[in-house]
Amino acid sequence: MKIVFATGNGGKLREASEILGEGFELVTLAQAGIGEDIPETGKTLKANSILKAEHVWNRCGLTCFADDTGLEVDALGGAPGVYTARYAGDGKDFSRNIDKLLHELSVREAEASMASALGVRMKKVSRRARFVSVVTLIIGGERHIFEGVLEGTIARSRSGSGGFGYDPVFIPDEYPGKTLAEITEEQKNAISHRGKALRAMAEFLKETEAR
Repeated sequence: MKIVFATGNGGKLREASEILGEGFELVTLAQAGIGEDIPETGKTLKANSILKAEHVWNRCGLTCFADDTGLEVDALGGAPGVYTARYAGDGKDFSRNIDKLLHELSVREAEASMASALGVRMKKVSRRARFVSVVTLIIGGERHIFEGVLEGTIARSRSGSGGFGYDPVFIPDEYPGKTLAEITEEQKNAISHRGKALRAMAEFLKETEAR
């Protein structure tokens, strides 16, 4: 099955192709004749996922899907969330995004330590976090939503050379002591938020074809 993936991110494209496996041929935006930037003006991950998928459907009328993924950090009140890719600015510079994330957490930890030294009781700063992926599939003009979540913690510094985005500082619960950038792509795909959502989508498509 040919299906357009609404992304210009090579890492996401490779990951999705490996997760979906045989039976699915991913078509890039360029191959579908879409060269413009797709607006991501929604206030939630779901809204952005829908916006991107509908943009592609309206432009080419082909079966397509889009994902929007956010990193939610408990100590930051769920930030960066919908601004995950642009946390440090509009350039989608993940090195700067990671720098800002680690800085924000260190500031909160320093504030908590100072308060403790002054005798003020404060809750310990949690480094708990999760990746949430929302995938919107449009087939035959009908919209279907799939979600996946990966729980973990934020490391104190970068580690590993694999993956992309925030992978060097995200430690998944399934691999204590290792960031997503330190495990293999096969291991990551088996547990990832996007993997969970995409496998649910693939199962839906297979069941639809079998009817």
